[in-house]
Amino acid sequence: MARRSLFRAYSWNVNGLRSVVKKGFFDWLKTARADVVGLQETRVHPEQLPREVRRPPRWYTHFVAAERKGYSGVALYSRRPPASVETSLGDPAMDAEGRLQIARFGGLTVANVYFPNGSGRNRDHSRVPFKLAFYRRLFDRLETDRARGVPILVMGDFNTAHREIDLARPKQNQKTSGFLPEEREELDRWLRSGWTDTFRHLHPKARAYTWWSQRFNVRERDIGWRIDLILASPGAMPFLRAARIHKEVLGSDHCPISVDMDPAILEAS
Repeated sequence: MARRSLFRAYSWNVNGLRSVVKKGFFDWLKTARADVVGLQETRVHPEQLPREVRRPPRWYTHFVAAERKGYSGVALYSRRPPASVETSLGDPAMDAEGRLQIARFGGLTVANVYFPNGSGRNRDHSRVPFKLAFYRRLFDRLETDRARGVPILVMGDFNTAHREIDLARPKQNQKTSGFLPEEREELDRWLRSGWTDTFRHLHPKARAYTWWSQRFNVRERDIGWRIDLILASPGAMPFLRAARIHKEVLGSDHCPISVDMDPAILEAS
């Protein structure tokens, strides 16, 4: 990794990696000054990707695909190779959906996560129990390291807007998955336990969104939801320098988000 003043990590739900590549993903990557990029909803198996996407020059990559084709999936692009990457929560149903990478870069742990949506195929709330179980299982998986001070970033599409400030129309969405009381309470539990929402910590009053419906030109009118987050453990917070939402970056129904960290985080123990 080239020396620079900050360590920058991005998270982006790309809504199909092959699709976003056609829309300029690598042009964006060339200018993003990223050290780590976590992608969600890649919807592809690595063998379906051309070599230049699977392993571009000067990048290390790692892919996790769902068993079901064209569904879910996560990917990591990094300037330095991770020391290790774990992809299992120990639950076959969860692991089959390809939603997790826990990578270690020196002293820093980065969890790239595509949290489940609570809506079922009939746009009901049938997947909410699975979604909350996934949250809790990941929480438990990270808790020992969090409690002993390991610097951890949990980044991804959380599929939950935490507070009314985090979506444009909270009153109309009280009964919509992604803003249900039980979903918001689970995020509250993470924050009460010591995790910090990096963007909200640095921008407490900002109304900024990361996802917009593809219907009715709502992105142009900025009627969105902030459901893409980067949470920092207590061990990571002293290194936080900036948190941003990159609304100007197109190619998906989500936009990228990022944090800048003091590079000393890589040597933290």
